[in-house]
Amino acid sequence: MTLDPIPSARHRLSDLYAQRAHDIAAQIQGAAQQGRAAPLSLAFGLADPEMFPLQDLTNAVAEVLAERPDAALNYGPPSAELFEQLLARLQTQGITASRNQVMLSYGSGQLLALIPQVMVDPGDTVLIEGPSYMAAVRRYELAGARIITIPLDEQGMDVDALDVRLSELARANIRPKLIYTISTFHNPAGVTMSLERRRRLVALAAHYGVLIVEDGAYGDLRFTGEPLPTLAALDTEGWVLHIGTYSKILAPGVRTGWAYGPPELLERLQMFKSEGEVGPFMSHVVARYSADGRLEAHIAGLCVHYRQKCAVMLEAIARDFPSDVTTLAPNGGFVVWCRLPEDLQASALLPLAAERGVAFLPGTRCFTEGQGDDAMRLAFSYHTAERIKEGIARLGDAMHALRTQG
Repeated sequence: MTLDPIPSARHRLSDLYAQRAHDIAAQIQGAAQQGRAAPLSLAFGLADPEMFPLQDLTNAVAEVLAERPDAALNYGPPSAELFEQLLARLQTQGITASRNQVMLSYGSGQLLALIPQVMVDPGDTVLIEGPSYMAAVRRYELAGARIITIPLDEQGMDVDALDVRLSELARANIRPKLIYTISTFHNPAGVTMSLERRRRLVALAAHYGVLIVEDGAYGDLRFTGEPLPTLAALDTEGWVLHIGTYSKILAPGVRTGWAYGPPELLERLQMFKSEGEVGPFMSHVVARYSADGRLEAHIAGLCVHYRQKCAVMLEAIARDFPSDVTTLAPNGGFVVWCRLPEDLQASALLPLAAERGVAFLPGTRCFTEGQGDDAMRLAFSYHTAERIKEGIARLGDAMHALRTQG
């Protein structure tokens, strides 16, 4: 066989990628690289490995393998016990749910990726908070959604602004597909939506027939204040999909998440899980570990631990940052959001911070339209208290140096 002479240099594997593969590389890998840009990174909220319940998980694995090897290691459904535990946890939150209203997933990230596949066609409208968790929002962008940002303040999403936008869209005969919100311990802003705004948001969604996707990743990690009902608990008409995860309250590596919502929507999401059900082994391990109140006791310990770390960071910020940097002190979660004065831009601060061996997440990573150069997100969850203090001191030094240059 004779082949036409085509220079091998013309052939690149990357030329065969779908456009969405090029897009996702540019949008997501860039953020990941920023997190690895310095030896002391405060950019991303990794769980503290000191808090992984190693012995209890080891015991749970041994018990599962000894007592139910066929159910855990063979083809089959996930643990029925884990579903029962989830229903019981929802009951404590004021939600009486049935089995067909709950589904399991490979972490909450899988659900956040599935939702655009089920809900969004190119050109559809999606409303988000600004700032927001961009790893989720990028999926809507890749699906071709038209993103509308609703501002956020110390009480969460500005529901008055949302009401105005929904009314404008209705007059234009545009029905948004969904509203994505992190109502409790927001990532990145750390704020918690007030009860009044929660009620109004749920009422607006029902009035306009728009799905709310409530990302509850950090909802269990409360430092101060009293718990507020989730949007799902306030919903009486089936317009809220609530997403949870064991990543923050057990360990990210277990890759176990879940959703509560309308059965018909869960059925559609399940259809798009081409890999099938969640692996039975890990579901049995998580269920065994979580039994007999052990998970709730562990969560209580996590809240104390991360509260102390948050306090260390806030004290260091007050000591080492310029006094006109505004800090939003969170009541829970993994991160602190700082607003910078006019003469300190995150983009200009990044290289000076890198020179000092420290990284942070610039606010521009948390908006879709280029905003956020006046803000930064700092994660306190992973490092020791001494490393947190050192990182904040280096950032403070970079801020003062930038100001001197100006």
